[in-house]
Amino acid sequence: MKKAKLFLLTILCLVITPGIYAQISSKADVEFYTAEWTGERLPDGRPKVPDNIIERMKKISIEEAWGVLRNEGFHNQFEGNWMMIHDKQTICGRALTATYLPKHSSFEERVKKKGHDNGRVGAMNSWPIDMLQNGDVYVADAFGKIVDGTLIGDNLGNSIYAKSKNGVVFNGSLRDLQGLEKIEGFNAFVKGWDPSFIQEMMLYGLNSPTRIGRAIVMPGDIVLAKREGVIFIPAYLAEKVVINAEFIALRDEFGIEKLKEGKYTPGEIDTRWTDEIKKDFLSWLDANPDKLPMTRAELDEFMKKRNW
Repeated sequence: MKKAKLFLLTILCLVITPGIYAQISSKADVEFYTAEWTGERLPDGRPKVPDNIIERMKKISIEEAWGVLRNEGFHNQFEGNWMMIHDKQTICGRALTATYLPKHSSFEERVKKKGHDNGRVGAMNSWPIDMLQNGDVYVADAFGKIVDGTLIGDNLGNSIYAKSKNGVVFNGSLRDLQGLEKIEGFNAFVKGWDPSFIQEMMLYGLNSPTRIGRAIVMPGDIVLAKREGVIFIPAYLAEKVVINAEFIALRDEFGIEKLKEGKYTPGEIDTRWTDEIKKDFLSWLDANPDKLPMTRAELDEFMKKRNW
């Protein structure tokens, strides 16, 4: 009897409690998930990492981003082994997350009704698309389903690109590859392709934490997808990842130039720099301001904390 009462209470909570019937997050929920972020937020609560940081992030390698995240204690941010439409086209933007589960008929009907009562329109797999904003990357966990796991075809692909001017990362599959290839600027990282339609799946989470393979993704994380894989960068670390990688690139360019000139030996460049080399590097920066992808103020602030 106690177990029956507990079960009924659980079902009642799922039906009537906002944010619990499915993890379709409120603005307050998203702020909780991303509490480290102190900057501007989007209307749905996701961190609004500045556009210029996202543009600069596109030039960063997966390895450079991975190194910074590992040093910050993040070990579960990368997933590899993808198929993509264009293997040389980077995807980079703010994550809008979705989580799908195998269909559970009665629960699915409750989620649909609740969603429609709250103003959501159409099939559940269109709900995340309706929320997309410019620069977003639609990130969805479809539990790796290929056959009958095709979250979008070319119709929804066109809608996604019209809203976000960006691509998708799906732990699942797509259909209509030939049509999707025609969407200029669009790219997709998926686990497979199949001609089937989506079946026996239901949306469970929207704008909530999700899992993509061995990686965890928070709404508003910066997605960096390149041929070797996809890395998800917590919003509050995005600027640090970019500036750290840009600094290393400048340091390497200076080092190579001075090695070619014969001014320093490889042993001097490939170890902790002396005060003389640091001073020379700063003079080189002053003489080559066009090489800086960041402002000099940003660089100076970064170098105060840098262990050379």
